[in-house]
Amino acid sequence: MNPFMDSQYIFDNGPDNPPTSLLFGPDYMSMQLYQLSPTEDLTLAMLLLRPHPLFNPEATQEKVWVTKEGFGSVPRVYIICDQDNIMKEALQRWIIENNPPDEVKVVSGSDHMLMFSKPQETCSCLLEVAKSYF
Repeated sequence: MNPFMDSQYIFDNGPDNPPTSLLFGPDYMSMQLYQLSPTEDLTLAMLLLRPHPLFNPEATQEKVWVTKEGFGSVPRVYIICDQDNIMKEALQRWIIENNPPDEVKVVSGSDHMLMFSKPQETCSCLLEVAKSYF
């Protein structure tokens, strides 16, 4: 069973090599990404859709050094989308636990595309962050 449902893998380097990108299908987008967003936003997203590049396996093996002086000097806020079907809330909380931000906010009733599913709440949340940290 394909976890990406009706999405299509694209093999730019030939069928004998790993896929290079993924094109989300309409069912996947409507049920997993935009399930709480207005229909017009889903329709526009489908019209503007382009293949999403997949990670190069070699690039993910490189070590990255992050320092408190560099990365740690930028305030970070994580916004939880509590109805996200792609990154379930448990995974989001695991990310937070393993790489704690300065603050955690929750936008209730938001899908993966919270700027469409909860635009007013997203804007208010971002304004609060801007006032607090900048």
